[in-house]
Amino acid sequence: MRCRRVPNLLSALVALAGIAARVASGDVLPSVLLALAVFAILYLLWRWEALGGGDVKLLSACVLVVPAGTVAALLAAVTLSGGVLAMAYLILRVAAPTSHPRPVLLRRPLRRLCRVEAWRIRRGGPLPYACAISAGCMFTLFAG
Repeated sequence: MRCRRVPNLLSALVALAGIAARVASGDVLPSVLLALAVFAILYLLWRWEALGGGDVKLLSACVLVVPAGTVAALLAAVTLSGGVLAMAYLILRVAAPTSHPRPVLLRRPLRRLCRVEAWRIRRGGPLPYACAISAGCMFTLFAG
């Protein structure tokens, strides 16, 4: 979250876990075709600079994790999670203090993360959309 990077290894592991799950359920081909279609659409969004490359890889890998019949629910859950994240950032942009308060109860790495995020929010930086993708994927897996 701090550096806004999604490691290739993470996306690859998610994709491999998804393929293993689809092999076990017997719907590999539809899931792979859906993942390729989602990747193609997200690739265009990346080219238009509307989405980060790591987000494209991660969401395409997450499509493999869920059953083919729930991909629409996954995309809806990711969209809603992204909307909640965006609303939180908009609210915090207005409400974020300009000074740097020191959250005493947080450990040092978490304190640093909070300071970095507060700095990004004040400057209108990009959202950590991989968090919304992860939340949407977990919601779809646990709700379905």
